[in-house]
Amino acid sequence: MQPHNPYAPPVAKVDDIEEDHSDESIEALPVSEKWKDRFKAIAHAGGVKFPNLKDLPKNERRKAYSFNVLAFLFGPVYYIAKGMWKKGLALLLACVLVVIVLSIALGYFGLGKIANALGYGVSAVFAMRANIDYYKKMVLGENGWW
Repeated sequence: MQPHNPYAPPVAKVDDIEEDHSDESIEALPVSEKWKDRFKAIAHAGGVKFPNLKDLPKNERRKAYSFNVLAFLFGPVYYIAKGMWKKGLALLLACVLVVIVLSIALGYFGLGKIANALGYGVSAVFAMRANIDYYKKMVLGENGWW
């Protein structure tokens, strides 16, 4: 047994947050079958960073990393409806800041018409992040600001 050093820095448990989640634990979640299929595909891909995405069959790969049409159309409202208002607000603020900076820069160079289309990019960000963020909330239990 090692003596306790009161001046030593705290030691944190170093584990990967994305531990392997079984299909049985995903089946127990209170979500629809479509979401369970998406969550299983994300889990089989190795979690939210998708390290094993290339190893999955094409149809399961499509479920894991798909475009969420409702999130594209409704953006922050969709996040609020799913109970992820913190992430929706943080994502909206980050996107608005980027759009403002890009609009000013494009307007300065005379490309104002391109700046008008930046809203579609914001919608696309919400659409691509929605499934991953909902997986983090429901399976991993993370529902923070980012």
